[in-house]
Amino acid sequence: MKTLVTGGAGFIGSHLCDHLVARGHHVTVLDDLSTGTTENLAGVLDAPGFTFVHGDILDRDLVDGLVAEADCVYHLAAAVGVHTIVDNPLRSLRTNLHGTENVVEAAVAHKVPYMVASTSEVYGKNDTDGLREDADRIYGSPTKSRWSYAAAKGLDELVAYVHGSQSGVPCVITRFFNVVGPRQTGRYGMVVPRFVGQAMADEPVTVYGSGTQRRCFGSVFDVVPALPKLMETPEAYNRAVNLGGREEVSIKGLADRVVELTGSTSVITYTDYEEAYGEGYEDMQRRYPDTSLAQRLIGFEPTRGLDDIIHSIVDHRRAARPVPA
Repeated sequence: MKTLVTGGAGFIGSHLCDHLVARGHHVTVLDDLSTGTTENLAGVLDAPGFTFVHGDILDRDLVDGLVAEADCVYHLAAAVGVHTIVDNPLRSLRTNLHGTENVVEAAVAHKVPYMVASTSEVYGKNDTDGLREDADRIYGSPTKSRWSYAAAKGLDELVAYVHGSQSGVPCVITRFFNVVGPRQTGRYGMVVPRFVGQAMADEPVTVYGSGTQRRCFGSVFDVVPALPKLMETPEAYNRAVNLGGREEVSIKGLADRVVELTGSTSVITYTDYEEAYGEGYEDMQRRYPDTSLAQRLIGFEPTRGLDDIIHSIVDHRRAARPVPA
């Protein structure tokens, strides 16, 4: 199968490429390398049938040409990370809205099945115990750039869903809940790799806010194999499907766990959101997924706990360190 992965040089995208190449797919990646790197694709760059295209999903003609040659499209390209969204809100909106529109319209025009990656951010400040796919979205003020990403991804889902239902072209929407693992960087605000990097350097591990916020982290190694399974499951078409882990932890508890598992001498410090992200930032207090739909559709069952996830990131970073002369 010829598969196009937009954003394939990013964290989740590169792991998806590894998985698809291992399954015998001929994979083409489209990525502008704004947050991804070709180093993430080191294991597949020389694989038969693998092609890397340095380009932008806002380039409508480029996207159309690549989609026309594909049998399946995984759309993961997006402006990601809190710092990216807060620092560049207009560019982020254009990428997430018009980029997705380009990909989806090309897929529908050429009758190519497609997946659009979404996010638990679409639920906003809804802190229900076990967020289901039909849960309400609760957002803060539209003047706060924090919510521009959530709003854009919600519209992405709507674009994907309406085009899929009207055209009959198979479409799957996946909502990722705090997916983490090797290759993810803390540079754009991702908390687990940021904590790991600080702890491994014996620097203060900095918690934003009170630390009582609760999250549920999922391993990329559990989530990525679910993507082609969903694309091969007709019952998943024109549906949004939650994907994530099961183990809930407070951000303070996460910091404690990282310090313990890395054997670090780091102390845990606190800073307010405005110092970290600027004036007017808001956060949600809890985000916990209900993944029962994914379990019913494809037997999705996370097998890696938080300790496994942290160890995978630590091991990856240690292996990447230069060997002393």
